[in-house]
Amino acid sequence: MKTILLALLVAFAFAGCATGPKIDWATRVGHYTYDQAVIELGPPDKVAKLDNGIIVANWITRQGYAYSSVGAPVYGYYPGGAIAPSYTQGFSPTYYLRLTFGADGKLTEWKKYAQ
Repeated sequence: MKTILLALLVAFAFAGCATGPKIDWATRVGHYTYDQAVIELGPPDKVAKLDNGIIVANWITRQGYAYSSVGAPVYGYYPGGAIAPSYTQGFSPTYYLRLTFGADGKLTEWKKYAQ
């Protein structure tokens, strides 16, 4: 029974840590199409179709967020009494993948950026 429980615990640990392979975008330049990108990544969050047939599409790869926290006041004997609580705030940017497709529909350029 302990062996089965241990095996299940190990299986769940490895399953939770699994990530997919990273995409090498440089190898896809010249033959990857906009339609393939939509099938693989889903519809882009923003897309611009230019007059010359170029398509610029952005996908959000990780959503940004703001955070704040309040530390608890510390009580005890201090020369000024209790220490006031601390307050911290910050943010994490949103990360994007920008793919640019030529007039022939093939990938010409890619870029990852944060905003």
